[in-house]
Amino acid sequence: MFPKEYETQVAPWPPVLPQALPPGFEQAGIPDDELKAGLERFQPIQLDAMESVALLKRVEVKYVMPAGMLPFILDALYDRYAVLEVAGQRLNRYRTLYFDTADFAMYRRHHAGAADRYKVRSRTYVDSDSSFLEVKHKTNRKRVIKSRIPTSEQINLLRGEAAGFVNDACPYDPNRMQPTLGNSYRRITLADTVRQERVTLDVDLRFDGAGRSVSLPHIVIAEVKQERFSQASEFIRLMHQYHVRRNGFSKYCMGASMVYPELKQNRFKKKHRLLARLAEWQPTERIGHELY
Repeated sequence: MFPKEYETQVAPWPPVLPQALPPGFEQAGIPDDELKAGLERFQPIQLDAMESVALLKRVEVKYVMPAGMLPFILDALYDRYAVLEVAGQRLNRYRTLYFDTADFAMYRRHHAGAADRYKVRSRTYVDSDSSFLEVKHKTNRKRVIKSRIPTSEQINLLRGEAAGFVNDACPYDPNRMQPTLGNSYRRITLADTVRQERVTLDVDLRFDGAGRSVSLPHIVIAEVKQERFSQASEFIRLMHQYHVRRNGFSKYCMGASMVYPELKQNRFKKKHRLLARLAEWQPTERIGHELY
């Protein structure tokens, strides 16, 4: 069980995410024209048609791979999935602000290896001009339950209705939470409405906090979302073919471990080393086999 109270103080917090990405950031990693050319081959799917694969209760499988693999992946999957298109964009911008207690209770619980854990975040879907306050709960059975409410904009203070929502959705006291990490990235969302599956491919990750910034233009975070785990996923089959192993990656915990070096992070050092290896990756006939 989680305690409702923590001996923490809420510290003042300046906004950590700029309203616009810094110059050149969106061009980091794979050139835009190469990505857009790969995405043009997919059939589009609109937001309203995505309701059948909303999957607010689901299982997730994650992969971490070099950005240079993305063109191979898109080329292999264009006739197997549709791609989400929002306001004419197939590479959509996300901005997220994570909340935690002043002593990083949610981070520490994840670092300790607890299976049952929570993340609290305010997320803005830039291209659809919509924002939500979200609580993500990973259960002991490895299922993910996401609860959310719409907000008029990205929020950096949990008060009123926002505090009530968080209080009902997770065991942490919202009055003791504060913004701890900003995160921005661009996302490709693939959908298989027959198999009830979504695949997200996140690129150009950036983390901001404590006056520090870290960018990871050289990696892709892929996530397969299903109601129940199925090996029949075309994406999972492709990962087997390319010798890419499943690899958990919490954006919040990895970002916090990089911008707050004073936090305990032994559990994440192996992933830090993987990120360093990915920066040196070059394609071979075995594609991803040499990464792990």
